[in-house]
Amino acid sequence: MKQFQPILLGSDINVYGMARAFHEVYGMTSKAFAYLQLSPTRYSKIVDVTLVDGFGEPDIFRQTLLDYAKQMEKDHPKTQLLLIPCGDLYANLLSANAKELAPYFIFNTLDPALNKQLSYKNSFYALCEQYGLPYPKTKVISREDVSKGGYKDLPFDFPIAMKPADSAAWLDVDFPGRKKAFIIETPEELDTLINRAYDAGYRADMILQDFIPGDDSHMRVLNAYVDQHHRVRMMFLGHPLLEDPTPEAVGNYAAIIPDYNKEICLKIKAFLEDIGYVGVANFDMKYDERDKTYKLFEINLRQGRSSYFVTLNGYNLARHFVEDLVEDTPFDGNTIIGKGNKLWMEIPRSIFKDYVTEGEDKRRGMEMIARGNWGTTLEYSKDRNIMRTLLIHHMFSIYKKRYAQYFKQKADLK
Repeated sequence: MKQFQPILLGSDINVYGMARAFHEVYGMTSKAFAYLQLSPTRYSKIVDVTLVDGFGEPDIFRQTLLDYAKQMEKDHPKTQLLLIPCGDLYANLLSANAKELAPYFIFNTLDPALNKQLSYKNSFYALCEQYGLPYPKTKVISREDVSKGGYKDLPFDFPIAMKPADSAAWLDVDFPGRKKAFIIETPEELDTLINRAYDAGYRADMILQDFIPGDDSHMRVLNAYVDQHHRVRMMFLGHPLLEDPTPEAVGNYAAIIPDYNKEICLKIKAFLEDIGYVGVANFDMKYDERDKTYKLFEINLRQGRSSYFVTLNGYNLARHFVEDLVEDTPFDGNTIIGKGNKLWMEIPRSIFKDYVTEGEDKRRGMEMIARGNWGTTLEYSKDRNIMRTLLIHHMFSIYKKRYAQYFKQKADLK
């Protein structure tokens, strides 16, 4: 095998999941760059995180990686640098700086035009319309529309969902009541929140949508690996049973069981190959009982933060990156549509037992736990030390407090 070094961008649970995937298959430590040290990668021996002030700024991002690559070229000239973004910000920065970084790193990224088209929810929905992919009824509101009250005349009834079209820009916005996404019950509540968002400095479009009824168990998440030749090599569908109820973390999955739906996968495979996609694509969707369809919410241009779920079920994402970008292995055109039997959790088992909705899905998950067919991203037997054990225990205790405080509020909106 050729010599390579994984370079991960970020320090969150997504980075740890990818570092664990590389360690499980290749026994290697990943290098990571970030502007902030987050808990999931702290005290780890399988990922070496370098913190760089301003690493989210284009010039610092580019120069940091170039300096590292040139030093590696001197010290380890035969080692290929496999670069993987693990967040929206870094995926966008890699796309914008691809030409400068390409002589030194191997990576998959989209050209800036396609990146922008897919990153913005309104232009993504236009593509969904073109390819016959269902999505919720939507009205796009611009900053100018807000000043004219254009959000007051909606083609669907309350409750509605409100979310930013530009997820990356939303990270820099703060105001009382801010969330990743909102479920809004009344016109008065919409008036308050949408004006707060723009008064706080948000500039991009806002998405207003028909709210699809149902709890977290109506969600689905799909990760697909598309190689450098635009061929979908692997797809794996998950069925989330629980999300984080904390306002700023709404939409982050906390428990996922494997699912299988060949029809959905083949539709999305055709879409990805036709638009010339490369890399990991992560789709969020929700089952609408009213018309019996799965409706797409968004595409993330990188693996999802819960993507270790895919690796846990036997489809190691690190292996796909290496076979594609390092080895460029032959592909026979037969896309793997994965099946699995393991429950993934980001939470203690007690939260799964106490908060997942009663029914067949919960029964199946509890059976997986009883049989030992479950796992978390963070609890890795080959990366144990006393500080990391205490940290994970602390993180899990925080989850318990979050659910006790916020879960009832979230459930009341379903």
